[in-house]
Amino acid sequence: MARILLAEDEPAVRSFVQRALETAGHRVQAVGDGAAALEALGGGSFDLLLTDIVMPVMDGIALALKASRDFPGMPILMMTGYAEQRRRAHNLEALIDDVLAKPFSLAALLAAVDRALQKVG
Repeated sequence: MARILLAEDEPAVRSFVQRALETAGHRVQAVGDGAAALEALGGGSFDLLLTDIVMPVMDGIALALKASRDFPGMPILMMTGYAEQRRRAHNLEALIDDVLAKPFSLAALLAAVDRALQKVG
């Protein structure tokens, strides 16, 4: 399965998503903010970036811009609970694969991850 970098500042959501993806057979490295995610990207090889939009230190939009520049073939999925942030992310349609609206179901999460991974493999 895939190696996924998860960037989510809310511990409960981060834990839920990590467990769900690992149960589906993926390897997940989870971090709590965009700066930590950027550091992890530089030190590892990932098949997918799954990031929240609203996070401390560096938000998901800035992270997606940097990740798409440095790792152009890697799919990027974003998550948000804020409608206005969802609109901001859609301005990046050429760079990201999808935006999941929180709260999302386990099935919706896994389907979005599968769709994004199929585009590259």
